[in-house]
Amino acid sequence: MKFLRLLLAWLVAAVVTAALGSIIQTQFNLAAIAALGASVPLGARLQTTLHDLAGFAPMFGLVGAAGFVPGFVVAALLSWRRPEWRALLYPLAGAAALVAAVLLMNGLLPVTPIGATRSAWGIAALGLAGLAGGAAFAALAPRSTRARTMA
Repeated sequence: MKFLRLLLAWLVAAVVTAALGSIIQTQFNLAAIAALGASVPLGARLQTTLHDLAGFAPMFGLVGAAGFVPGFVVAALLSWRRPEWRALLYPLAGAAALVAAVLLMNGLLPVTPIGATRSAWGIAALGLAGLAGGAAFAALAPRSTRARTMA
């Protein structure tokens, strides 16, 4: 049962990150289009956002989910030693994991696959999506036995 709860927390973290990251990515791309002088009305923003939630979010969710595995393991080890830091460690691990994943992709691939990651602001904004995913994980994942006895 504990493993299923852990798995569900990881999946929810990936979905939260995917949804927020997709919205952020879309708005960065639309802002770049608007900066070129094109009109981007609210209806187009909403339609594009919904389209990207269906098309981009699943791929981004996989990136986040993969990055969360090592990040959350490190957070778990640290929070086992310092259970009072748990609520801070998982969001930080989520943000760090997502930033590391996009920087790794940008470094290894011949093109930048995620437009928002062409700037430091975009990478930081996507890191916030990982932060939210990490917070969701911290809220839903079971605590270790040691954390329950010390907290």
